[in-house]
Amino acid sequence: MGNDALKQIRGELLMSKAELARKAGVSPLTIDRIEKGYGCRLETKRRIILALGYDLSDKDKIFPGDK
Repeated sequence: MGNDALKQIRGELLMSKAELARKAGVSPLTIDRIEKGYGCRLETKRRIILALGYDLSDKDKIFPGDK
């Protein structure tokens, strides 16, 4: 299934996987894996949310269905 929300938001911001990875301090492979539906650590999610310019309270917009 994948994380379509992350992919869509990244696309709306005209941000490549590599650019998001650089801003978040993670590898482009990590972004690719998350968009394909693999899980990641909470710290990685936090970094991605902030790198996209969102507040941590917007977590459900980027990572829907997470508890």
